[in-house]
Amino acid sequence: MAQAWKCSGLRWSADGPVLVWDGGRRSALTWGKRVAFGVAEEGVRTCVGARGHACPGGAVVPGRSTGARCEECARLDRAHSVAADTIADDPRPYHVYLAWFGPGMVKVGITAQARGSARLLEQGAVCFSWLGVGPLMAARRTEELLRAALRVPDRIPYAEKRAVRAALPETAADRAREVAELYERAVALPAWPESLVREPLRVVDHVGVFGLGGLPVAVGQVSELVAGGVVGGELVAAAGPDLHLATGGGVVVLDTRLMTGWGLLPATAGELTVPTRPFKEAAGVQDGLF
Repeated sequence: MAQAWKCSGLRWSADGPVLVWDGGRRSALTWGKRVAFGVAEEGVRTCVGARGHACPGGAVVPGRSTGARCEECARLDRAHSVAADTIADDPRPYHVYLAWFGPGMVKVGITAQARGSARLLEQGAVCFSWLGVGPLMAARRTEELLRAALRVPDRIPYAEKRAVRAALPETAADRAREVAELYERAVALPAWPESLVREPLRVVDHVGVFGLGGLPVAVGQVSELVAGGVVGGELVAAAGPDLHLATGGGVVVLDTRLMTGWGLLPATAGELTVPTRPFKEAAGVQDGLF
């Protein structure tokens, strides 16, 4: 029997998307590459643990969970997290950014300056610009200021991001317009923290990085992996955790977070046999191994 591998998730490198496996093995993903894997016949999905430690109980977790953690490990994972706002003493400088995912979908967020644009790639931001840089609490206060004064959200659901990827404006200038307009409104606000240094407007576009130019409309997305199921398709685009795979029935989106916790095997057949669901309509537009 072939060795089963466990996926640690999709990461973005300077060369593009990479699948990372437990033990350190890495699989670079390039456009046109065949992605094909199966789930072990008697396999179950187990908790991936928290903060580098294995789940003490080896708990079984639901196939549709994108976190792949039991309740206790999920709590521990967020107990020391900037995203969960549970730490305030991180001495590193933080960037405040505006990220655009499609028409009408701009969010504000923060990320450690040392991470560069990795956080934006991980979220699937189609384009973005920095707003400022400074201490963590100053960055957090600026984020809250924009949310309250300009009604800018700090989260956009992945389902909404996926729904518009095949219908984005064609030019980088059109894609940058909402970010530029919001940037001007943001920097005009009073009460910015004095310790936050404002950054000039420089919109970075990820359409080429993600392979979204001419992207076919997806017919659906994988809803979960199941024991004995197979995923197979040609990679046509990737954004955030999502792989857009061309299959015999059309393009299907695989959220690679659904892969974690399973024992996965190489597959020779390319048929897609895991459960899928169609996209929902969103804002008038039809609703991520080797």
